[in-house]
Amino acid sequence: MSIEEAGTLKAEAEIKVEQAPPAPRPSARSPVCSVTMILVGLTGGVATGKSTVAAMFKRCGAIVIDADVLARKVVVPGKPAWRQIVKTFGNGVLNPDRTIDRHTLGNIVFGNSVKLKQLERIIHPRVAREQRRLTAEAAKRNPHAIAIYDVPLLFEAGIDKRVDITIAVIADRETQISRLKKRNGLSRAEALRRIKSQMPLAKKRRLADYVLDGTMQKKDLFRRIAILFKEFQAASARGLKTDSSH
Repeated sequence: MSIEEAGTLKAEAEIKVEQAPPAPRPSARSPVCSVTMILVGLTGGVATGKSTVAAMFKRCGAIVIDADVLARKVVVPGKPAWRQIVKTFGNGVLNPDRTIDRHTLGNIVFGNSVKLKQLERIIHPRVAREQRRLTAEAAKRNPHAIAIYDVPLLFEAGIDKRVDITIAVIADRETQISRLKKRNGLSRAEALRRIKSQMPLAKKRRLADYVLDGTMQKKDLFRRIAILFKEFQAASARGLKTDSSH
């Protein structure tokens, strides 16, 4: 279990055409990232196909920033976050090579709101700083870039307020269960426990600007994403952004 997933435990795709606008819709956020660069927050439930969607956006030319990769980076041995985690949770969360045992740490915080909040206070600010740094670097290289921020806790952690557009990847529950059993070796009960611990997909669907159905065939999924990516590019080229803060 990843640290990002541990937080999630607490708490391929079809565009939702009937509600999705042809270009980023305005909001009450203030753009500070760049003039026309668009930052997209990508989220979804466990085993819905979010990683597949992120990879396809990358194939289209988007810059993908993975929150879980950043979370791993900020807790390498010797880093301030690593020291705080060891101080807070003890040496028992370490592997023999002194790296964080993410499975053990995840088990500690799962179902314990106090410990989860402690972990989030250590991890989230550092991940946010790294994301902002990478986004700023990308904007300097290409002011019209489309950046995808792949983050499980997009809505739960309020990160949706720091992006221009939000996308939720959804799947039916049986598909999630089947994927978790095959991918993670979970029993049906364990898979259901994992799914139910997350924000309901119905809520993510309501909150998102775009919704993608992660059960589509991959060729259809890629075609949908390519169309959506071109929409974002066109909006950036016209100088249109949602009003959002990075």
